[in-house]
Amino acid sequence: MEKYDVVIAGYTCVDLIPEFKKNTSYTSISNIFIPGRLIEIDRVSFVLGGVVANTGLALKKFNRKVYLNGLVGNDVVGKMAKEWLEEYNISEGIQTTEIAGTAISIVIAPPGVDRIFLESSGCNQIFDTSFIKFDIISQSRIFHFGYPPLLTQFLLHSGSQLAEMFSSIQKMGVVTSLDFSIIDPQSESGKINWPEVMKKILPNIDIFVPSLEEVLQIMTPLKYAEFQDSFKNGELINEVPVSLIKEIGKLIIDSGVKILLIKAGERGAFLITGDVSSINENTAINLQIESWNFREFWCKAYSVDETKTINSNGAGDTAVAAFLSAILDGHCAESALKYAALAGRNNLYCQNIFTDLSDWQEMTKEIELSSVEVVCLEAI
Repeated sequence: MEKYDVVIAGYTCVDLIPEFKKNTSYTSISNIFIPGRLIEIDRVSFVLGGVVANTGLALKKFNRKVYLNGLVGNDVVGKMAKEWLEEYNISEGIQTTEIAGTAISIVIAPPGVDRIFLESSGCNQIFDTSFIKFDIISQSRIFHFGYPPLLTQFLLHSGSQLAEMFSSIQKMGVVTSLDFSIIDPQSESGKINWPEVMKKILPNIDIFVPSLEEVLQIMTPLKYAEFQDSFKNGELINEVPVSLIKEIGKLIIDSGVKILLIKAGERGAFLITGDVSSINENTAINLQIESWNFREFWCKAYSVDETKTINSNGAGDTAVAAFLSAILDGHCAESALKYAALAGRNNLYCQNIFTDLSDWQEMTKEIELSSVEVVCLEAI
């Protein structure tokens, strides 16, 4: 028996979130940040952030055995992060360094405007394979990793360290899973030829779970630039045609990925798969071949009660946690997609993922009662 269901490694941070007044709505960021203007907010929250904490806490809430493989600095923020994780009994794999401070993300998310992140990646800049717990990973069913654009060491030599890590883990008989983040074009990661890097990485990835904007940015950067020029204020993801999503999906599946989940916010989520039989043959996962092989689905978004919305930070990570949890249970593809879409929506109502998020039984009941559609892309 594997000791852990999922080992989650990669970017770890603490989010600082100014909470804007709910009775105010904005049309654009330029209408908010005007020199000399004072903006009253309700409060500022400090919460755990990054793929390691967000996906880890959600999986823990879904009653999964998880191991968090992350890094924080030996500073006040890092000590806060470890104390919070100790409360949930999942701090064992969080390492501490004296070399650099803990990563902090300032999340600017006014009502009615898409989020902006001010990111200081801190000690994630030194996080590399020397911090990866391969012995622990070998005792797990799934290894989930994110976010490469913010992990400097994994970008050196065109991502060779990243490719080698995934190759080694896949050979252990562990399912490999990768999440991404938006790339700052002015940063070091913005200068990388991402289509070439992905050609090197994707053959060793079983499950790939980027957002729609991220997958455009790394797989078709020229088309992404065109969309950015044409659509502002968060409209981009609503304007990407399904034909382009399918085209990019085929490119990724042909590169070796078995399961592709594309998170698309208010548009829902897309699932495109290839031949998943090697997952069943080589790992401790058992998927229904007839349900998962060569499928293309779109799950429309669950409706949002705006009066209950707290923030959208971590919604993608929570969706991934539910998706992986459904895969661990052997759910069919359509069911796994519904769990992902619902968990992402429910995250909007959470201040604290672990305490506020619906558990697996509650989500199952909600899915049974809902009329949300899963549409076959061939029918569109």
